[in-house]
Amino acid sequence: MNVLVITGHPDPQSFCSALSHAYMEAAASEKGANVRELDLSRMSFEPNLKYGYRKRMELEEDLLKAQELIRWADHLVFVYPIWWGTMPAVLKGFFDRVFLPGFAYKYRDNSPLWDKLLKGKTAHLLVTMDTPPWYNRWIYRRAGHRVMKRNILGFCGIKTVRITEFSPVSSSTEAMRAKWLEKSRKLGASLA
Repeated sequence: MNVLVITGHPDPQSFCSALSHAYMEAAASEKGANVRELDLSRMSFEPNLKYGYRKRMELEEDLLKAQELIRWADHLVFVYPIWWGTMPAVLKGFFDRVFLPGFAYKYRDNSPLWDKLLKGKTAHLLVTMDTPPWYNRWIYRRAGHRVMKRNILGFCGIKTVRITEFSPVSSSTEAMRAKWLEKSRKLGASLA
């Protein structure tokens, strides 16, 4: 299986980065998966879709490579924090610039329907947050998860098979973080 881990935290020394590496190492060593990573903190691209779809922006080399890896992958793992109820700006900018018409979806002529060009791929979301899980579920109604699962990935044909939350990070202890890293390893080992 070809697995692409997309780390969507702007800080390369974040806990999200540690979760990504734990998952990747286990997926490769325990499952024999072909694993690649896109670490958005180390990529060079303009995250702002300056002209909307009115005028085309040329894709930077890192974004062309990202599209190539997304095509290659069977399973995508997104690792990112929830900030202000949704993903960080760098991850949103990544979607705006990479998941373009003709790559991720295509509108049909004279129809309100579209073709999902990334159909057949699966995704797992590993999400950190400071909001307690019960609050995110009952008060926020998992708004950030719904946007990722339905509005972005589902729109393009990617089926989200699992969402794993690690929370609350800001008040977590060293022991809790070690336990979460082990959980990420187990998820990678089972390709969950």
